[in-house]
Amino acid sequence: MPETPAARGDFRDRPVSFVRRSGRMSDGQERAWERLSPFYLLEAPRDAAATSVRAGSEIDPAAVWGRTAPLVVEIGSGQGHAIVHAATEHPDTDLLAVEVFKAGLARTMLDADRAGARNLRLVEANAPEVLEHLLPAASADEVWVFFPDPWHKNKHTKRRLIDAEFAPVAARALKPGGMLRLATDWEDYARQMRAVLDASFLFERAFEGDWAERFDGRVLTAFERKGARAGRAIRDLAYRRIPA
Repeated sequence: MPETPAARGDFRDRPVSFVRRSGRMSDGQERAWERLSPFYLLEAPRDAAATSVRAGSEIDPAAVWGRTAPLVVEIGSGQGHAIVHAATEHPDTDLLAVEVFKAGLARTMLDADRAGARNLRLVEANAPEVLEHLLPAASADEVWVFFPDPWHKNKHTKRRLIDAEFAPVAARALKPGGMLRLATDWEDYARQMRAVLDASFLFERAFEGDWAERFDGRVLTAFERKGARAGRAIRDLAYRRIPA
C-alpha cells in the first residue's frame, strides 16, 4: 500500500502562517523571474515541504552580499514596497526579503532592478525556518514583521506567526542589541504580539507607554492604507534583543 503524505513526513509538525495559492504569475512577472532571479533570489535547500528550509543550510552573508554590512530582514515582504524603499534609501545596508508568494517576489525583483537596488536579496520560504536554518545565529541587525496575516477568526488564530515559538527563533537570528520591529492594524493581534514578547526573557521593550511610535523607516503600504480606511488603528511595537 502506498505511503500517505503524512507517513512520508510531507507535512510540518505545526501550522504555518500562510496558505499558498496557485495564482498564476503575469507574463511580465514570469519574465522578471527568469531574468532577475539569478541575481536576487537565494536558493534555499528544501526539507519535505515546498517552502521549507533544510536544517544545516546556513548562508554566509558576507559571501552572498559581497561585503560585511548591517543586515535587515523583512518577514512577509509582500509586493516589496517597504523593502525596496529601504534598500534604495540605505545602500550601505544589506536587506533580505522573505516571502512565500512567487508573484510578490517577482514584483519585488522588478522594482528593485528598476531602482538599482543591488543590496537586496529574496528568499521564497517559510519565515521561521529562514530565521532558524538559513541565517547564521546573531547575523541580523533588525527583523521586521509588518502587517502579518491576522488570522482573525478564532479557529484560525493558531496560524498566527507571532507566538511563543517565534520569539526564540527571532532572537536566535538577531545580534545582541538587535531590533525586532512589528506593526499590525488588528488590535487583538497587537496585544498578542506584545504579550508574547513581554513574556520572553530574550527581548526587552524599546518603547515607553502602550505602543511604540510609528517606525519612520516603514513606507506607507497598501496594507496600512486598507487598515486605515477600515477604521483600524495601526499599532507599532519595537523590541531589543537582550545580550546573553
